[in-house]
Amino acid sequence: MTRLSRRIFVLGGLSAAGAALVPWQNARAAVPYPFKLGVASGDPAPDSVVLWTRLAPSPLNADGQGGMADADVTVEWQVSTSQTFSSLVASGSVVARYADAHSVHVVAGGLAADSDYYYRFRAQGHISPVGRTRTAPAPGTFGRDLVMAFASCAHYETGYYTAYRRMAEDNPGLILHLGDYIYEGGVNTSAVRQHVGSEIVSLADYRRRYALYKSDPDLQTAHAAAPWLVVPDDHEVENNYANMVRADSSPALTAAQWTARRTAAYKAYYENMPLRPASTPNGNSIPLYRRIRWGQLATFHMLDTRQFRDDQACGDGWKVCADADLASRSLTGAAQEAWLLDGLAQHYGTWDVIGQQVFFARQFDANGAASMDAWDGYRASRSRIQTGWQQRGVRNPLVLTGDVHKSWANELKADYANPASATIGTELVCTSITSGGNGSGSTTIPNVATNPHLKFHSDRRGYVRTTIGRSQVRADFRAVNTVTEHGAAASTVRSFVILDGRPGLQAV
Repeated sequence: MTRLSRRIFVLGGLSAAGAALVPWQNARAAVPYPFKLGVASGDPAPDSVVLWTRLAPSPLNADGQGGMADADVTVEWQVSTSQTFSSLVASGSVVARYADAHSVHVVAGGLAADSDYYYRFRAQGHISPVGRTRTAPAPGTFGRDLVMAFASCAHYETGYYTAYRRMAEDNPGLILHLGDYIYEGGVNTSAVRQHVGSEIVSLADYRRRYALYKSDPDLQTAHAAAPWLVVPDDHEVENNYANMVRADSSPALTAAQWTARRTAAYKAYYENMPLRPASTPNGNSIPLYRRIRWGQLATFHMLDTRQFRDDQACGDGWKVCADADLASRSLTGAAQEAWLLDGLAQHYGTWDVIGQQVFFARQFDANGAASMDAWDGYRASRSRIQTGWQQRGVRNPLVLTGDVHKSWANELKADYANPASATIGTELVCTSITSGGNGSGSTTIPNVATNPHLKFHSDRRGYVRTTIGRSQVRADFRAVNTVTEHGAAASTVRSFVILDGRPGLQAV
């Protein structure tokens, strides 16, 4: 894979080498630089990829419009195999609408499979930063081994986004974000850095919060390094919300206000993410579960574990709760569950990767209590999915998880009550980018006597870097020692491999 040039991440225009970028040139425009939120790409296919940007010369304006006038703006875009854009493989223009906070989602088509590309935008006389993206291999082909990183939980106030930059420096071919891209709370004056404004409720609030987060240069670096697959969790709307149920909103909202809040949250999410038009919100819901095929190497089944779940059992929290076993309870909803099992039955790729948000393996404390917000609160739902992939002969089920602000590596069991039962899958849990602060650095596995299938735990911030090949997946748990200071180095805390046809973890 071609190493990234520093020029990709120059913000505010062209670098000193920018004269080579033809036919476009930066003009002395009368309007301020509009690309302060960077660029991104996502949802790659063998012949296309989504390109994203949002015009916002004053990103933190209270009206959520980023300093843009009430008028639509034409944005030009280019794709090239060269960082100098000496020749183009695709180009065009798109209208950035005031009604959509001047965000654009370009589906750049006609691309070659399993190929690297560079892209950029131009609007109002200014040229955007340059991003790198990649297409998926063609169906029936393996393509190159895939370096894929995944992350979650990036609370702006609790630290700096150093882990995003370190992730970009690994030159991944794909990045998964598994939720809590933003946090909804108001200002904490004792935090490392502060939110702008009180708890977000309105569309303007959500747009401004995304603008704050996306103004971060480390996050922009990670977006410009590779295409992303994104799914939200709860904080993109509100902490621990479930389906249409109002959670712990502060201030309290009526049912109508809660519906309006969800509508605003999902509109802003779509506006700020590199999603295909198929994910355009419909009122207070958004179609997000989807399948991305990576040739014959892997299939990514991206789940939504918030919009369709039953309310948390026994009032949420960590509980001993008989209702968590009810067969009627679902974390995914019946339609998404059927969609997942149908996709797993197709055996499109060597590795079936399930990207989702909350802890999947059983995790009981010494008293038998478990998190009602995780799959332990929906045990029949988990059992149906695990039994379903066994019945369908899924060779390599791999569950990827965020949410819990710690790193974990887990073996998934046919019967969690019987440690000697078959290992039928593997779960990798990424820690947070910042949420929870620096962490203790402990690698002691909590409650391991109760849960012997939990094989690794680390309390540091960071991400997981995987290398997906035909015969194995290697997982490197990457961590930084501090997020309260900027620029820490990343190190590998532990590595495992998962072998083709042998679910479970092999220590490296």
